[in-house]
Amino acid sequence: MRGRRGVQLAVVAGMLGLAFSAPAGAEARDISRDTLAPNDGWAAADGGTTGGSTADDAHVFTVRDRSELVRALDGGSATPKIIKIAGTIDANTDDDGDHLDCADYATDGYSTRKYLAAYDPRTWGSAKPSGPQEEARQASAARQAERIELTVGSNTTIVGLGDARNTAVLKGAGLQLKGANNVIIRNLELRDAYDCFPVWQPNTGGLGDWKTAYDNIWLRGATHVWIDHVTLSDQGHPDEKEPTHFGRNYLRHDGLLDITNASDLVTVSWSRFADHDKAMLIGNGDTATGDRGKLRVTLHHNEFESVVQRAPRVRFGQVHLYNNRYVVPAGAHDHRYSIGVSTESAIYAENNAFHTPGHIEAADLVKSWNGTALHQSGTLFNGYPVDLLAINNAYNSGSERDLTADVGWTPTLHTKIDSAATADRAVARGAGAGRIP
Repeated sequence: MRGRRGVQLAVVAGMLGLAFSAPAGAEARDISRDTLAPNDGWAAADGGTTGGSTADDAHVFTVRDRSELVRALDGGSATPKIIKIAGTIDANTDDDGDHLDCADYATDGYSTRKYLAAYDPRTWGSAKPSGPQEEARQASAARQAERIELTVGSNTTIVGLGDARNTAVLKGAGLQLKGANNVIIRNLELRDAYDCFPVWQPNTGGLGDWKTAYDNIWLRGATHVWIDHVTLSDQGHPDEKEPTHFGRNYLRHDGLLDITNASDLVTVSWSRFADHDKAMLIGNGDTATGDRGKLRVTLHHNEFESVVQRAPRVRFGQVHLYNNRYVVPAGAHDHRYSIGVSTESAIYAENNAFHTPGHIEAADLVKSWNGTALHQSGTLFNGYPVDLLAINNAYNSGSERDLTADVGWTPTLHTKIDSAATADRAVARGAGAGRIP
């Protein structure tokens, strides 16, 4: 189990810009059997999170390509297992290891050109797409999903083998934790869960939008999950470089990490979310009342850099958000908000630091839809203390979006909470894949 002294040493090393390494001739520490420390966020509740730490030797795998990874995942079985990822694994590959691109998945006559011609709102109108090209898109999307959606079962630990100079990478994949319990994902870079076949969703009140299918990691009804020292991004295919169709950016990515469908008891720590639009959704619908009492999530010592929105956006959940670092996009048009307060959410935000190199105002950091409460304390905005709640309410004075400070609960599952300034320096040096001391 990760000891408190190890955590303290990691923080100190991060602040000093240091990295631990094994002495010459010594073996590097095996992190694959680490378990979540007591009190380390919501995932430490009700017995804690141990992942595949009890796996026998026959269920410890080192994988180097998609086929090996699929075999190790064993169809999402609950058998305790440890999966170590070495090098770079591309999910968009066939059984022989050859790369697959969007043209390889397209079937039944699908093409982007034909799809755009068929559902142009100027001629198609505001009805939901239907007919041969939409059917061909669905069939093509199913072929890609078969390759890149990878199911992670209960009692599993997935770790990357590598350091900050040479991280383990899983690209193009969407890890699916559907109903899984007791999962650990650490020290891994996940990038570019690229959707070849976005669907057009008309809107009778406006232009509509493009919707994509894949998250780098998606928790649906998952419990006891610890995600630590991972890096998630769109690296390789940034959405900002995609074209505009029907007046909307042709998005290719959904979330980096989404926690939905009554998932519960999750800790996300020392991770980096970068260069993305919608980073993290906690709770997927205003009418999903089955989420009440669930979606208990702790986010600490994470970095959100150049994230446009959802860092996170929360519905229903009790979310402890502390000691995180935000570096928002430089242009005001590139940033919508950081913290989204939505239906029945209860966000307890402490000692987070925000950096805004452009013309972003503190009032742009919080946005509310049907939310009623936000606790915040110890916030730094470009090095100065601010009260995000007061700023939000002043900015929205007299509107239905005014928030109260009483979120109805007080976090207890944590050890030391540093000042925003101290955590800011530590996170800048210590968050992300390859940075576990």
